[in-house]
Amino acid sequence: MRYINTTKFDHQQPDKVGVLITNLGTPDAPTKPALKRYLKQFLSDPRVVEVPRLIWWFVLNCVILQFRPKRSAKAYATVFTDQGSPLLFHTQAQANAIAAKFAHAGRNDVVVDFAMRYGNPSMESVLDKMFKQGVRKLVVLPLYPQYSASTSASTFDAIAENFVKRRWLPDFRFVSHYADYAPFIAAAVARIQRHWQQQGKADKLIFSYHGIPKRYLTNGDPYHCQCYKTSRLIAEQLGLTSDQYLTTFQSRFGREEWLKPYTDETLKSLPATGVKAVQIFCPGFSADCLETIEEIGEENKHYFLQAGGERYEYISALNDEPEHINALYQLITDNIHGWQYSADSLRPDRAKQLADSKGY
Repeated sequence: MRYINTTKFDHQQPDKVGVLITNLGTPDAPTKPALKRYLKQFLSDPRVVEVPRLIWWFVLNCVILQFRPKRSAKAYATVFTDQGSPLLFHTQAQANAIAAKFAHAGRNDVVVDFAMRYGNPSMESVLDKMFKQGVRKLVVLPLYPQYSASTSASTFDAIAENFVKRRWLPDFRFVSHYADYAPFIAAAVARIQRHWQQQGKADKLIFSYHGIPKRYLTNGDPYHCQCYKTSRLIAEQLGLTSDQYLTTFQSRFGREEWLKPYTDETLKSLPATGVKAVQIFCPGFSADCLETIEEIGEENKHYFLQAGGERYEYISALNDEPEHINALYQLITDNIHGWQYSADSLRPDRAKQLADSKGY
């Protein structure tokens, strides 16, 4: 059979609007086998590693996957909790909170769910579930504020790959980025201000973003520019001058040059310039994960203090903070504007209001 059919389809099933939020992904457990599965899927994506496939297949399977899973498993073990992976439970909490806002608004025709680009819950399994629930209009929101081909575009690839196998396709909208979206900027500002109210300010505020190879920038990827724009907009609302904050890039991999300045090297150099207290916020991460909790919260703290720094504070990601949920909800409602199904799909009292307003 060439196309995926809808089994046990009922033509009387009410149509729904689907909201799918996505994030990068996480291994199922902090173990070597789980990390090997996860890293193989992640690093096999040609959007992530733009290297000739035959060469990369050899490097990945014969070198990286022989050594990196064990080392990565140790790092993940430090951040996993009784709830599992932080990225997983934070993303689930975000989806639940967004769903609650739609329910409160009387939009019972909206189905909210989440998926991971790599690992579980998989894009395919969640799309299957949503379509079986009657989703006929779908908006996908990758939780990457700044667009990159290695993240947002890769998510689109996964959706497209799934769609080409299906008999019945939904109306479809895709949010490629929201780096300068005013409610998102306001949520980041509120998070930082709340930290300042509790801890006071530091000598320097550092905005640290996940890095990408520099050649992606020179080949036209807008990620670098959007990161700097996000930093500037947040800093302006905080009333910071240009010498009170920095934009840096973390998590580089391999030997080639990535976006600079590097977060770790910057932190090692700052104490010698008289900067003894820093606070770090990661506006490119919608939820806390290994790269924020372990890399920024622990590893880079060590670098700074070892170099002579005296005070180091990581300001946690937006996660399911109310301001962040409000921003995501507003962004989604902007993108499903006009997508309202018939009164049959709605809560009875809300359905009557809509029917009366439309003269039914």
